[in-house]
Order: sequence, then structure tokens, then C-alpha cells
Amino acid sequence: MPFTSFSAALSALSADTTAIDVVGNNLANIDTTGFKASTVSFQDLVTESLGAGLSQTQVGFGVGTPLTTCQFTQGALQSTGGVDDAAIQGGGFFVLNDPAEGQLFTRAGNFTVDANGNLLSASGAAVQGWTAADGVLNTNGPISNITIPVGTLQPPVASTQVSASMNLDASVTIGASDATFSTPVTVYDSLGTSHVLTLTFTETAGGTWNYSVSIPGQDLTSGTAGTPTVLTTGTLTFDQNGNLLTPPASAGPIAVTATGLSDGAADLNLNWNLYDSNGNPLITQFAQDSAVSSVTQNGQAAANLVNVGIGNGGQILANYSNGQQAVVGQLALASIVNPSSLVAVGNNNYQASSLTAQPAIGVPDTGGRGQIEGGELESSNVDIATEFTNLIVYQRSYEANAKVVNTADQLSQDTINLITT
Repeated sequence: MPFTSFSAALSALSADTTAIDVVGNNLANIDTTGFKASTVSFQDLVTESLGAGLSQTQVGFGVGTPLTTCQFTQGALQSTGGVDDAAIQGGGFFVLNDPAEGQLFTRAGNFTVDANGNLLSASGAAVQGWTAADGVLNTNGPISNITIPVGTLQPPVASTQVSASMNLDASVTIGASDATFSTPVTVYDSLGTSHVLTLTFTETAGGTWNYSVSIPGQDLTSGTAGTPTVLTTGTLTFDQNGNLLTPPASAGPIAVTATGLSDGAADLNLNWNLYDSNGNPLITQFAQDSAVSSVTQNGQAAANLVNVGIGNGGQILANYSNGQQAVVGQLALASIVNPSSLVAVGNNNYQASSLTAQPAIGVPDTGGRGQIEGGELESSNVDIATEFTNLIVYQRSYEANAKVVNTADQLSQDTINLITT
């Protein structure tokens, strides 16, 4: 009997050592981004039946190797402001590709960008998702390494559409100085050069305004510096309620063309829209001061890339010096129904085991996958109070089983002394 108790106590010492190791690892990673704590489950070994009757007296052989289970509960999200940081709120994992270890999964979103624009995890594995091609992002295709633009120049976009929401003062005196109203509109040519067009309106009769669109003379090879060149003219009429009558919405926009630009760019071919997409006039004539409320056009100058960052939803956004923003990529998330089967391989990464269900990879916030929060990181889910409590319990268990070993050893010595005396 002393020898059975000796081996049982030794198995307990081994199990408690493993449990203390788990607690120590949890506490060591209390500040590790995206770390998930493990718990320990003990199980007894087969028992031995003593005596003639089955199960009349049973003596166990101790405790088996404890089972460790990773707890994938949500960790607190901490705002970092880092443009390449991302955190998962809810279920799912970031997907990584490591040349040596293959496909990996992680909850740690402290990413970096290398000199070639590759989005990498802290361990150097490539982050998986979708990269925009020619400005188009297709999240229905297969995932691949995300490559974001680094030091690229956004090409200019020539203006083709122009509109101005305004009111022309119905109370002005015809022929007076305030019967003429002008407003500038900046447009861009195919080289990204800006040109300031001037819209000029002059009331010639009640409810009738002549308009002209002009460009600085120096902007045209045929123009004269300091003298505006008129590109088009026409007449607008309004009804007694101040509503625009001509041209009707069905007639479409007014064509404005500037040929022979001085910078060698392609000719400007603009559509000046007097009505919105619903057919409502953008110009009114009421007894209020002539004023413009908004001006829109669809061109832009060439721009340098300022920075690239991860936004909410996992979109990778490129910000340019002209204030424009473009989606250049999308992070993917993997949903795994039995994440506890994953094997930790270090560096906050996990690898699928033979027991792991097939990962379902897709866009965040779909198919049970969590949401991605940009500029944040997920903290460790280690509860220091729980770990210290477990540590005390395992320590007491170790001390108690060490006492059993000492007692069994003393009983063995006493038995030997009985034989030799």
C-alpha cells in the first residue's frame, strides 16, 4: 500500500507542476496583445478493486496528465491610435501566411508595413485579405497577401461634371451694379492643372438672366494674359415663383469646352448641370442676396500618398495630400467553430490541428465573424485575481502531496525495519 500511495502522490506532484506552469505562463503574458489564457483540467487514473466483491474496495492510482484548454473569451479593447493596429470585437481570427509554417491564425492586430508595402504581423507573417486592383476591391475572390501602396502618386482626374447651387437676387434693379453676380469654379484638366472658371449672371429683364462662362486668357494658347476668354453664353429664365424655366431639365446640362490649354493637357469638356439627379433646379431666383451655397465638380489634382491605415470594418484606407481617401485593401477574418482545438505555435499565433474544423474565411461582421476596430488592440484576457487564486490552490495541493510522499517513505522505512529486526 505505501508504494501505491507513493506513485499516486508523485503523479499529483507532476500534475500540480504542470498546472503551476500554466498559471506562470498566463501571468507572464498578462500584457501580451491578443493573448488567450489557458485553464487546467485534472482527471483521475484507473482504480484498482481490492477484495472478492467487485468495487467493494477501490484504490486509485493517482491523477493523470492534466488537460490544458485555451479560453478564447473576449479581451478588453485598448485604443492605441496606431494606423496599422486592429482589434477583433467578437469571434474570429486574423489570417496569416508564414512561409515556414503555412496558414496561421491570430487575435493580435499589431501589424506593420515593410518597405515593399507588405502588411505583416509582429512575427513577420503576411496578413491575408484582399488588395484592390486598378482601384477595384473584390472580396469575392480568394484571399492573398495584402500589399498596400507605399510612396505612390495618385494620378489626376479631369473634371467632366460641374454644378453650383445658388440664388440670384430677384429684387435687384436692372442695369445697377448688383444686377451682375459672379462666382468662381475650380476645375482640373487631364494633367491635374487647376483652372478657375467664372460663372457670370446679369439680369436683363424681370426673371431673365444672361450667363457666361469664362476662363483666364493665359490658360489658353489662343488667349491673352489678363483678359478672360468666354467659353459659352446663354440665357436663364425664371417663373413668377422663382423657379428655373429654361433650359428645361430634359434638355440636359450645358456643354462647356476649353480647347488648346496652355499646359498641353487635353481639352476640357465639361457638363454644367443646372438640375440635380431628381430633376430639381439648382438655381433659384428669390428676393434674397445673390449667393452660392455649394459648388461641386468631379476632378482632382495629382496627389501624394500621405498615409495608409486600417479603418473600422477592416478596410485599409489610403489618404492622399489632396484630401481624397481610397480603399486599397480589406482584412479577412476566419471563423472556427472549435477554436480550443488550435495549437499555439508562439508569437501570438495558432495553427490548425487534425481536430480543427475547416475555417470559414470571409469579410468581417458576416457569417458569425466579429467586427474589426481600427486603431485599437485587444488586451490579454488573463484575470490576475483568478490566476493568483489558482496559484495558491496548486501550491497547497503540491505541499499536501509532498507530505504524502514523505509519509509513504516513512512507512516504507518502518516496514523495512520490521523485516531486518
